[in-house]
Amino acid sequence: MAKKKKNTKQILYPTLAMIALTAVLTLALALMNSATKERIADLEDLKVQRTILYVLNIDVDQNDDDAVVSTYESMISPGTLGELQYFEAREGGNLIGYAFPMNGAALWGSVRGYIAVSPEFDRILGVDFVSHSETPGLGGRIDENWYKEQFRDMPIPEESGPVVIYKPADGGNADAISGATLTSDAIRKLIDSSIERILQAERSGA
Repeated sequence: MAKKKKNTKQILYPTLAMIALTAVLTLALALMNSATKERIADLEDLKVQRTILYVLNIDVDQNDDDAVVSTYESMISPGTLGELQYFEAREGGNLIGYAFPMNGAALWGSVRGYIAVSPEFDRILGVDFVSHSETPGLGGRIDENWYKEQFRDMPIPEESGPVVIYKPADGGNADAISGATLTSDAIRKLIDSSIERILQAERSGA
């Protein structure tokens, strides 16, 4: 009888220990997963804030996370224009401009970014991209400053028509990316269509 009880304990104790260890490990993994998700969300928010400040041409050290957050919180406020979401920038009570989300498709997948316009809706203040799937060294060069800075202070025509025209076409005001014609054309169409939607919402007085 005593031997049977001893055998039962020998089986029961390791089993309970394994159950307890499994529970602890499961809890630890759940906590780590939660913390990781929060960290990823925080990094995504920070990237969006950087992008919005960049397209609005607001002077801030993009490598200083604290400076980005404090500048964003002190100068940027969200709003809506019809069905469009925007982010308004003010400094000392003066309106700087509006940043709008810009989403579409390029050669290899979706593109998410932001485009900012002046208070009078007559100039593009800046363009930047949050995410895309374009090929590094080719279409992926849409992230390079020389490409993005071409759109800085680009006039928006009063009459309907293309905003971005690649050289050497007549009226050309920007350079396409060499070796990435399809991506360049997709970005041109994305910018033009985004401006068209913004102007339609603004003119409707929404």
